[in-house]
Amino acid sequence: MTRQSDLQTVAGGGLLDRRVFLKKGLVFSIAALTSESLLASINDHHLPWMQKPGDTFSNYGQPSPHERKTIRWTMANRDASGNGVSWTPLHDLEGTITPNGLHFERHHNGVPQIDPKQHQLLIHGSVKTPLLFDMDALLHYPMTSTFCFIECGGNSNAGWRDKPIQTVAGYFHGMASCSEWTGIPLRILLDEVEVKSQAKWIIAEGADASIMNVSIPLEKAKDDCILAIYQNGERIRPENGYPLRLIVPGWEGVLNVKWLRRLHISNKPTMSRNETSKYTELLPSGKARQFTFVMEAKSIITRPSYGYKLDNKGLYQISGLAWSGRGKIIKVEVSADGGKTWAEAELQEPVLAKCFTRFRIPWNWNGDKAILKSRAIDETGYVQPERNELISKTGKHSYFHYNAIVSWEVSNTGKISHVYT
Repeated sequence: MTRQSDLQTVAGGGLLDRRVFLKKGLVFSIAALTSESLLASINDHHLPWMQKPGDTFSNYGQPSPHERKTIRWTMANRDASGNGVSWTPLHDLEGTITPNGLHFERHHNGVPQIDPKQHQLLIHGSVKTPLLFDMDALLHYPMTSTFCFIECGGNSNAGWRDKPIQTVAGYFHGMASCSEWTGIPLRILLDEVEVKSQAKWIIAEGADASIMNVSIPLEKAKDDCILAIYQNGERIRPENGYPLRLIVPGWEGVLNVKWLRRLHISNKPTMSRNETSKYTELLPSGKARQFTFVMEAKSIITRPSYGYKLDNKGLYQISGLAWSGRGKIIKVEVSADGGKTWAEAELQEPVLAKCFTRFRIPWNWNGDKAILKSRAIDETGYVQPERNELISKTGKHSYFHYNAIVSWEVSNTGKISHVYT
């Protein structure tokens, strides 16, 4: 039998080899119950749900009433209730796929209630054959599925503040979610309209009241973009773009235009509000960065994190998420001593490009103060930066693309807080 005291650490602060949970005879419990007490417990037939038939069928499944605390936290503009955001509760979830009802939202003028029989998609501009599609026509095209994350460019932007925000992981980093999206590869329709040689951009426009529009390089549109009709197997929900959404894997969430109604093919970007007054930031050099597009490698420990409390010394599993807009995550390293030493975490299969990757590593907490960190490394060799490294590169007045390493401090009482190191 393997006991916690026999486990060998591979990094400071009590981090253990990522495969330690595969060992036979590993003891997690503080004290084993006797066979008689176990049998007495399972033979208790007086529990209320064992005394009468259960509920009948429902037309659409709902979470248990005991799990209704797992919700999106929403924040709307006081002067325009349709303008706001809701965060995915990453700290309450496991695995890599976000349930449809918990996928984050960002709206600029509310959620349009669109009749799919009246919705159309126009592709025009620098093309030989402009075409107009209704939803029935689009449903006849060959479809494909892709697993990918969508992350708002402004996700985690509280990290730019001088003082670390104290809130749960999902309400700090939860403008990121991951789904299986199913729809038509955009290149099929672009081939059908015959894009002219001088074209370099597509300008995507939504059917919401803000008439949201953004520019996307034509090369990316032909690569891996899809016109999504389904999310996680069901038709996309209204708040996530029903009946048609553009999916731009690995790039800023704002480009994944919801309620898609028009694709204008052009030789230049439109230079809309979200490409000039927004998503353009001044660098320390005095130059501005624009059209940054790619969401760089990032990771966050979701358990344990702020809001959790460690009740006892002993063995815990550290769990979190990593992702990169450039491709696959190839490694996640975890530190329990504030970054002095690192250990490699186990990556949950399958590890997919531009998709959430779940990582886990065992940790033997001795009751002393500890600082937990994770850093992601993607297949291009990019390493998630420390906060001071990111700020030295981009400046302290940024708002978008915050992907610095996050530090959780565990006190000797087991309380967890967000700190800068």
